Amino acid sequence: MSPASEKNEDDVFEDDKKPTYTIDEYLQGIEDRELEAEMVLGGDYGDMCTYEKGYMKRQALFSCLTCTPEGNAGICTACTLSCHEGHEILELWTKRNFRCDCGNSKFGNLICKLQASKDLENVDNSYNHNFKGTYCTCDRPYPDPDVEDEEEMVQCCICEDWFHREHLGLESSETIPIDEEGQVLYEDLICQGCSATCSFLTLYPQSIFVAPKKLDMETNDEEGKGKGKGKEILDEASSACASPGKIEGASSDPTKPSGIGANILSGDVPSTEELGSSEISRKDLSLKNCSYDSSSGTACQLGIDLVDAAPLLNNNKAIFLNKDWRHLLCRCDKCSNFYKQKSVSFLLVKDDSIAEYEDQAKQRREERLQQQEQNSVNLFNNLGHVEKVEIMSGIADMQSEIGNFLASRDNSEAVTPADVYQLFENLKNKRRRQI
Repeated sequence: MSPASEKNEDDVFEDDKKPTYTIDEYLQGIEDRELEAEMVLGGDYGDMCTYEKGYMKRQALFSCLTCTPEGNAGICTACTLSCHEGHEILELWTKRNFRCDCGNSKFGNLICKLQASKDLENVDNSYNHNFKGTYCTCDRPYPDPDVEDEEEMVQCCICEDWFHREHLGLESSETIPIDEEGQVLYEDLICQGCSATCSFLTLYPQSIFVAPKKLDMETNDEEGKGKGKGKEILDEASSACASPGKIEGASSDPTKPSGIGANILSGDVPSTEELGSSEISRKDLSLKNCSYDSSSGTACQLGIDLVDAAPLLNNNKAIFLNKDWRHLLCRCDKCSNFYKQKSVSFLLVKDDSIAEYEDQAKQRREERLQQQEQNSVNLFNNLGHVEKVEIMSGIADMQSEIGNFLASRDNSEAVTPADVYQLFENLKNKRRRQI
């Protein structure tokens, strides 16, 4: 037998191998997938169209390419299940300030089964190329059929587009801030294209930023190639109001960003001596009465009018922001008017952030599971004595059958679907004999 034929035979056996899991791993996998789905859906179980709720602050959305191949409409979870079964559906994750389009003028003769009466068009909805199934500045689909081992994309909290990590405008020696296990170390990302709009963030304490993960480039003498070695650099330092009208570290010229925040945006990463932990301190989160807006009677944190003197950036790149950074944003009338002009007023809305959306989804999940458990207890308590005995007997039989099944097997032997089927057949046969 030739080496080639031996290799092919080995490949055949390798293909026959299937991954195995312990019962705990299997159950944990189910729970993890359920939690992930509920965090995306936000506790929406698809029982009613969200149209009547108006332009929701944030909701899970889908695009039906069968009905709207040009990608100019979005539909809610319920309509995806009830009105577009069997269609080509794109999952868009979540979008802000959106109202379900299903059945409006963009869908031709299709009428929404859940909410027939709708406006011809939702004029305040916004659409981007995600609704057509493409993402990033490269306008490619995800997953990309031409790319192997594709990394997960990251989303900008401003434009809500998704980006490949190599298309964020970072230096070749930088990558997104992640830990050793690949978990991100920031709460929000602002893409390279939106960073100019958000240049005003450079006037805030540097603790709101997380610096890109810096890679030390080492020369490989044998191959003549640079090899990246991860070195995390996180950006945080305490900040206080040095004098009325100014945040400490702010430039005397408000059109020129300064401090560590400005360094991060311009590409100059501070040394580790200037950095602290990745948490924003309580001191930074408190609103400081640095300047007084006499027209509104509201204290301004920045001491400048952003409408007239917004900072400028020489080099735009993606911005990574720390947990709770939005809490620090000034909410005086002048700053709020500036946010409105820049179309980023949503940054002041607590429910807008993905972190808040997911926290609320987790809370609704816990409440639902608790309610299900209570309903089960109530149902059992309302049963008669005979029914209770039958249920307890059935549970005991199942425990016994599973125990015997596992005790008769080698721990290294995988449980197959046929084994599970046979187990339940044995249970049914046992119940027949008892009857």
